[in-house]
Amino acid sequence: MGSSMLRLSSWRRCCWKSWLLAGLVLGFGALCSAQAANQKLRRSQWLNKVRQRRQSWSNEWSPWGSWSACSSTCGGGASFRIRRCLRFSHTEVCQGDQRQYRVCNILDCPPGSIDFRKIQCSLYNNKPLQGNMVNHQWLPFYGAPNQCDLNCLAKGKNFYYMFGRVLDGTKCSPDSSDMCISGQCLKVGCDSVLGSKARTDVCGVCGGRNNTCVLVRRVYRAAFLSSGYFGYNNVTVIPAGATSIKVTDNSRNYLALINGKNHYVINGNWVIDWPGVYDVAGTKVHYKRSANNRESIEAAGPTAEDLHVMVLLQEENSGIEYEFWLPNERYSHYQGGHSPLRQPETAVIEADLPLIYLPWARTTTTASITTTATTRKPNVYPGWIHPTQRPPMHPHQDNRFQNISPRDTIQHTHNQPSYCRKCKKSKGKSQRIQQYCQKDFVFRGRILGKRIVGSETRYDVQIKQTYKNQYPIVHREYIWVPNTCDCPYLLEKREYIMMARRHVNFEQTLNRILLEHNSFVRLWQPKEDLMLRDMDKYCHRYS
Repeated sequence: MGSSMLRLSSWRRCCWKSWLLAGLVLGFGALCSAQAANQKLRRSQWLNKVRQRRQSWSNEWSPWGSWSACSSTCGGGASFRIRRCLRFSHTEVCQGDQRQYRVCNILDCPPGSIDFRKIQCSLYNNKPLQGNMVNHQWLPFYGAPNQCDLNCLAKGKNFYYMFGRVLDGTKCSPDSSDMCISGQCLKVGCDSVLGSKARTDVCGVCGGRNNTCVLVRRVYRAAFLSSGYFGYNNVTVIPAGATSIKVTDNSRNYLALINGKNHYVINGNWVIDWPGVYDVAGTKVHYKRSANNRESIEAAGPTAEDLHVMVLLQEENSGIEYEFWLPNERYSHYQGGHSPLRQPETAVIEADLPLIYLPWARTTTTASITTTATTRKPNVYPGWIHPTQRPPMHPHQDNRFQNISPRDTIQHTHNQPSYCRKCKKSKGKSQRIQQYCQKDFVFRGRILGKRIVGSETRYDVQIKQTYKNQYPIVHREYIWVPNTCDCPYLLEKREYIMMARRHVNFEQTLNRILLEHNSFVRLWQPKEDLMLRDMDKYCHRYS
């Protein structure tokens, strides 16, 4: 019994030691396996980093060097800069161009300068060709297929010879800004880099996405004024900074253009100009007119000053389409300064002007209902186009418009018509409140000028302050009075409180501010300003 117990105890000790030894072995093996796996992972990560570092090393360019000297001192040349590929062994070649060219010295050369291509041709003057001992004088020839070959025409002969390639920086053609580099004609990007794909968007931004400007597109449909005579009418004002300008018309009427200094540059002074390119407001304006009366004015812009588009009416206006792009920061200002209530201004030739202002062979004289003089309008036929040299300004005409009746020179001491009666004035607090609530416009304005147009009176008013306006109104407006009896009575250079309404006729051709004969009008005084400030609280009576 004792010996059996002793054997069992020794067996248990041996089993416990065996299990302990097995556990230690297994634990150590697992630990080693985990350490080996961790080392393998770290080695894999290290190898990936090495590979990435090698890949980053394989395609690296050095920074661009400085630009070289320009190939020409004027008229447009080319300069270049280079960069180097930082290559390591067993790596790929860098992607991209090692050399970059740009345009330089683009200002025109002084008069009498020799063309760069002509200089290259002249280097072969009086030098015999292969197999031909006759000497020639050589001139540039632009009719060959490859523009970047030095093709020179023998002076006085009917053949040309190709002397190889032109030098880098030579223009592909006389009227192009593209240049030849290594025998290839490269286009100039808006960034002045040859071969660049950067282009200017409609906003005038190099490489832009047309998101820094707003498109303005409208149609001018106003017909004749109530006076019925032919003449110049305002179409629109294109603000400074506009780009991609296009104005089109398809009628016997003629488009005209006034620059920021209020001088006609196209079709002014009743003189029709030739189609062509005109330098206006810092941009090239392309004026086109076809035999089928299709007419257009286009400019890339941006313009350096405001441009006034006019139309010389000779028949009913069928619609003048115009569009342009404005920078975002100027669009809100344009919207605030553009008013549909601004009526077209009509220009007529006064009878006392010399006949040299009229380019047409025949004219007819008609009486116009004005207080200054008889107006003269020409008979203009579709086929009568007489481009002539524009005469100098007449000494007594207004500086704002050439050959346009000045608005501020109208005499205001005219005799009233016999049918005029005593003006009816609005008096009392109740009339003030009623008209304030019922009228579309209540404002303080300064009278700048006065003019009789047909059976109406038109006032040029500078808006000083608005108390109420149901429709947009700008700082300067035309105010119309449907009579010539000075009702209400307004004096120039005075400031008034005026209550007027918007007038739109049945045909939708008039949209203007109308001051009726019994409209509330008072000379401005500080107390008038105080009385109008809290007038809105009474308008519930008339709602």
